[in-house]
Amino acid sequence: MTPQDRLATREFFGLKLGLDTIGALVAALGQPQQAFLPVIVAGTNGKGSVTAMVAAALQAARLRVGRYTSPHLLHVRERFAIDGVDVDDGQLDAALQAVFEAEDALLAAGTLGGPATYFELTTAAAFVIFREARVQVAVIEVGLGGRHDATNIVRAPYAAITSIALDHMAQLGDSLTAIAGEKAGVIMPDAIVVSGVTETEPAAVIAETCRARGARLVLAAEDVVVDATETAGETTLRLETPWRHYGPVALALPGRHQVANGVVAVRLLEVLEARGIGGGRDAITAGLREARWPGRLERRHLPGGAPLVLDGAHNPAGATALARWLQSSGFSPVTLVTACMRDKDVAGLLTPLLPHARRVIATAVDFPRALPADDLAALITRLAPAMPVEAAATPTAAMARASEDGARVVVAGSLFLVGAVRGWLDDQAGARDPA
Repeated sequence: MTPQDRLATREFFGLKLGLDTIGALVAALGQPQQAFLPVIVAGTNGKGSVTAMVAAALQAARLRVGRYTSPHLLHVRERFAIDGVDVDDGQLDAALQAVFEAEDALLAAGTLGGPATYFELTTAAAFVIFREARVQVAVIEVGLGGRHDATNIVRAPYAAITSIALDHMAQLGDSLTAIAGEKAGVIMPDAIVVSGVTETEPAAVIAETCRARGARLVLAAEDVVVDATETAGETTLRLETPWRHYGPVALALPGRHQVANGVVAVRLLEVLEARGIGGGRDAITAGLREARWPGRLERRHLPGGAPLVLDGAHNPAGATALARWLQSSGFSPVTLVTACMRDKDVAGLLTPLLPHARRVIATAVDFPRALPADDLAALITRLAPAMPVEAAATPTAAMARASEDGARVVVAGSLFLVGAVRGWLDDQAGARDPA
């Protein structure tokens, strides 16, 4: 069994919050997270986009940059990038082998309460990969919450919190205030924290946490002038911060919501620049212009040529952002292909999207938390009784049905669904071009 095969056996092991296991693993591995400068990015929505922008800008400044994100879409290698390039199987297997050897020794000694989870293993592997690659800065996306997330073992001196919305409520709490408290857990003593949170109560939680821990809080939108224009779904940004002017720059990541993410990224990069880390205007602009983040308003084409958009929206806030883009870009009405997890606010997720749909194909991904396709179709019918709805057992079957009439298609509701559809697209391309 290869290290990646062994990792796959933990995929459905379950969710475990807390730093005891990851702490024991990194101690046994020689504290690899101390070999580089960690920059951590938390938030409900936007944290992956900000991670991508910040990493791209630091790379443009000629630093050696690691990037750790989750989940992946097609292959676990996507979670680990060095200078914008996903690691190869050899790098990943070597790191995982070291992590499993450390885990085995800890379990044999009785100093580990039980096997590590999939995310704890990949997080420890990321630190080993970055140490071995001698990265200078690692931009690390929080997996879930912040306070008890395995990534928080890095105790980052620089952090961003992008947004607070209702999501993962079973683990993080059922109010914005409670969720903000969990995400504020990434705030370390004497750290510098950039916050894009605008809602009053969550913002107050973050501010109070900074005060209590002696951290400096930078409000991303404070004293900032934003001028953004959107044409055919593409956004051009002009930005004036207390430091300097930027733009006009065409944001690589589409959608009006990326303006707020861009502001958070710029302010975090300015904080780093003030400490001698990174580059100036040109590098920061390059980060906005060159960031790549697949599966987020990703524009593709179906095998027959019809336009296709893949978006990882999986909570009401993300779905609202997608709906706004559909409206502003003129892309709707569409065939909506959707799959959802049963522990999500499925009605809240679908409600913003259904007005933009001409028909809906409900499906399910191969994942324990997936809502069955028939149940999802029934829920959609209750929400929109006049909407044509059908159930397809698999994403492959759903895409085959969606491709039949040449209509524009949007895939949303789950990042696992987006990953499955990207794999289907690759398979279709390979079938057309066997060479």
